Parts: sequence; structure tokens; C-alpha cells
Amino acid sequence: MNQRLRRATVIALALSVAGCAMTFDASHLGVTATMAEPLQSAGTGAAFSITKHPVYILWGLFPAAEPNLEDLLAGQLGAGASIAGLHIYTRTRFTDVLATVLTFGIVSPRSVTFEGVVVGH
Repeated sequence: MNQRLRRATVIALALSVAGCAMTFDASHLGVTATMAEPLQSAGTGAAFSITKHPVYILWGLFPAAEPNLEDLLAGQLGAGASIAGLHIYTRTRFTDVLATVLTFGIVSPRSVTFEGVVVGH
């Protein structure tokens, strides 16, 4: 019985670590995007900040609605534009935790904020 409990604990920990992972790939944007510089030194241009709320199912194991970086930034870009100082912040608000608790982990929302500067538009 002790061996089964250890196995169940290891499996539960592995599943909890794997949940709610998002990957953002700037190479598919079609424009130059830099993420390595501070926002203050990103250059001159139009600063933007967009917050979206992805939703995960079953304690974060499966994505139900993830923010698409290309769609989010399409409205910010024009011909010959680039994105400088792109920062992505992921956080869990109190209402996100409340929704997770009330649904017993079936629904797990998060908040993702994209900030940066559009240069050369």
C-alpha cells in the first residue's frame, strides 16, 4: 500500500508541474520582435499593453482558450513595423483562484499581459 501511495504522489506532482504551460514563439509574427531589452530603452514608438485571460481545464492540464500572440499584435502592427521590448507577464488574480476553487479545478483561468513598443509604424 505504501508503494502505491508513493507512485500516486509522484504522478500527481508530475501532472501539477506540467499544467498551465504557455509557449510564445515570436518567429511566427512576420515582423521583427525583440524581447531582450528593457521597455524603457526599446526606442520610440507607440507603447501597448494588452491583457488576455486564457482558460485551462482539469487543473491546467488541457488548454481551452489560449491567447494567440499573432492575433493580439496584428492590430498593433503596420507595414514595416517591428516590436521592441516585448514583455509577457503571466499572473493569477484572486478571481482566477476563486473560479478554480469553485469549480474544484475543472476550470483554471489565468491572466496574461503583453507589453511592448511598436517601432516604425
